[in-house]
Amino acid sequence: MLATLVAEPFHKPGWVYEEKYDGDRLLAYKEDNRVRLLSRNAKDHTSRFPDIAAAVENLSPASLLLDGEVVVLDRKGVSRFQLLQQRKGRPVYALFDCLYADGKDLRREPLSARRTQLERMIAPSRNLVLSRRLAANGLQAYKIAKRRGYEGLVAKDLSSPYVEKRSKFWLKVKVHQEDEFVIAGFTSPEGSREYFGALLLGAYEENKLHYVGKVGTGFDQKTLASLYNKFRSLVRAKSALADPPRERNVTFLDPRLVAQISYQELTSDRKLRQPVFLGLRDDKRAVDVVLPEAET
Repeated sequence: MLATLVAEPFHKPGWVYEEKYDGDRLLAYKEDNRVRLLSRNAKDHTSRFPDIAAAVENLSPASLLLDGEVVVLDRKGVSRFQLLQQRKGRPVYALFDCLYADGKDLRREPLSARRTQLERMIAPSRNLVLSRRLAANGLQAYKIAKRRGYEGLVAKDLSSPYVEKRSKFWLKVKVHQEDEFVIAGFTSPEGSREYFGALLLGAYEENKLHYVGKVGTGFDQKTLASLYNKFRSLVRAKSALADPPRERNVTFLDPRLVAQISYQELTSDRKLRQPVFLGLRDDKRAVDVVLPEAET
């Protein structure tokens, strides 16, 4: 179930407001003693997070399907995608929904009942936590999220079922801008920099990949080398962008890799302002990366 983005914070009776986490969304499947952690595009991440898988295995129900996000928290307790990607810190599974338990399908049950089921079985530990709820009032919850430096908040209708698509039963409000973009190429390095200079980024609109700008910050030497190694097999002669930039010394790539980017805004001409590279995402297909709305 995916949340729909809304522009402004709000308050509605019968809704709850949770921290929006900045990590990898994973479903946890448990059947007897076997646990699998799967991403949105069905990639298996069980071996990547063995401690989390073991913690789910130890939960009492024999069969389970849980929804949550694997995150790494900074010193202030704020989830940071970059820390997760760079494996700096201990991954924690922040759980916010229970779809099945002991063979019972809970998806048609209201969120209030599913959350109650989750709270009965999850005791916060080193590897598992319940998603953090903010103030009961949505406007106050937004202020808390902004003050604490969260990526944003997710508002959820307590009476809603769980549906496997983007829904208006869940709404998200961003505190700062962060989105996925497709890597469409790179520029040559300059000065003392090695491997590449900046990444050309794009996003889809009406089945066409549109150029949204370059990102040249957020890389350390290890990241530069790792990315460049991934690029080698993706080089192509012609740009996949519908509107490629007029720039020299550009190497075009097949649009397969997805980057997580922090930025100040998307301008009226649909270009990123002050973008920073945070890491690669492998839980989302490049063709699903759509152009976010520009600031007006």
